[in-house]
Parts: sequence; C-alpha cells; structure tokens
Amino acid sequence: MKIAILSRDGTLYSCKRLREAAIQRGHLVEILDPLSCYMNINPAASSIHYKGRKLPHFDAVIPRIGTAITFYGTAALRQFEMLGSYPLNESVAIARARDKLRSMQLLARQGIGPACHGHCAFAG
Repeated sequence: MKIAILSRDGTLYSCKRLREAAIQRGHLVEILDPLSCYMNINPAASSIHYKGRKLPHFDAVIPRIGTAITFYGTAALRQFEMLGSYPLNESVAIARARDKLRSMQLLARQGIGPACHGHCAFAG
C-alpha cells in the first residue's frame, strides 16, 4: 500500500514509528506537512499538490493534525478523501471531536449538563 502521513513535523517519535512499522510491513510511506499541500478543486480533475508537485494516489492517509491547524489540516485530508484515499480518521470526525461547543449542545439536548469540577492545590 501507498500511505501518506499528514504531520507538521515528521521528526516526531510517533511519526517515525508509524513510518517504520509501515515500511517493515512492505508499505510505501510519505510524510507530508499539510500546510505545504495545496488543492486543485476542479469538477473535471481535482488534485492535491505538495511543494510544487502533483501527488500520486495514496491508498491510505494517517492524519496527525494538531489543533493549531485543524481547519486547513482537515481540508487537506478531505481532499485526499475526495480523491479516493482511505483515511484512518475522517476529516469530519476530527472536526467534530475538536468542536467543544457542538459537544456541549449535543449533551444538553440529551439532558446531560456539564460536569461540575473544581481544582485545589494539595497541601498535604
């Protein structure tokens, strides 16, 4: 399989381990910074580019998208999805998981209020 790992920093331990494990199993892996991707959105021939080159089709995409780039990172992931790549986590799932207000609204609709919590310093 041809796998893309979307990550701002390919030198992170988690990215290195994912890459190593995939290569050990015979997969081709490329680590891509989502902020270096740009999308060609065209009804006839959509594509995704990385640092000036058109990317080939990836069978799967592993998103490692930090909260600071959620909006653009999920847009890049969504483009891979539209082009037929299988995402480990779908772009809509990542966006929903990061939307705390939406989560609170859904819980409230089911009659579940926010948890009461406090904080103290242990002076034991």
